[in-house]
Amino acid sequence: MSLPTLHDFHRPLGNLGFKVSPLGLGTVKLGRDQGVKYPTGFTIPADDEARLLLAQARELGINLIDTAPAYGRSEERLGPLLRGQRDEWVIVSKVGEEFDNGQSHFDFSATHTRRSVERSLQRLETDRIELVLVHSDGNDLAILEQQEVYQTLAELKQEGKILGYGLSGKTVAGGLRALEHGDCAMVTYNLNEQTERPVLDYAAEHGKAILVKKALASGHICLASGVDPVQASFELLFAHPGVSSAIVGTINPLHLAHNVATVARILGRH
Repeated sequence: MSLPTLHDFHRPLGNLGFKVSPLGLGTVKLGRDQGVKYPTGFTIPADDEARLLLAQARELGINLIDTAPAYGRSEERLGPLLRGQRDEWVIVSKVGEEFDNGQSHFDFSATHTRRSVERSLQRLETDRIELVLVHSDGNDLAILEQQEVYQTLAELKQEGKILGYGLSGKTVAGGLRALEHGDCAMVTYNLNEQTERPVLDYAAEHGKAILVKKALASGHICLASGVDPVQASFELLFAHPGVSSAIVGTINPLHLAHNVATVARILGRH
């Protein structure tokens, strides 16, 4: 029996003109194991394991991959791992947060934004990144109001180096502002945390893109008892018309197949 896949369930990423799988693969665990908030420890997979995971994701119909400079070596590993298959993937990366020696620090200046995107292009061995999000430190509105970062991303979009931009934020006000002037907001939305729902509502009304982070509460949701927490989580997400895709950062092939099967079952019923 063949495994359920997401090939038939790709949907538009807002109005950016390309389609993405309803599940995206988060790659923090390919590059960084310090300062991460998961309930259990993990080992960063070797290249062979990572290559198998990416091949499995593709076979299961996943075409969206999420990375960031703050994810340690994630970008520089993905470049070689995705050689020869660049056109199969929609890549999301970030600007604004750097992670060095176990510490995050932030820089939203025009200079850093441009340098960061140029570096991501080099690391990922590509001539364009489909979507670049501002990696907020929590002061969403302040970051967007100083305008440098969004203005620079708009210029990079005009140059064709990125195809869209937005904010990975932490507040409703930030998410709404991000969508007014950009293409996408990445929001936290799960069984425990739904305060950013107005951002999803706005996106649905205006045809903008929403990516969901912490869809399974960084794995913590899997600790609940009774109902299948993964199914309940995805039912909540995909009941909302604003959701483009949920980013799930698993390196466990079994979890990946289970997540895909669950989402395929839910979307197959709609």
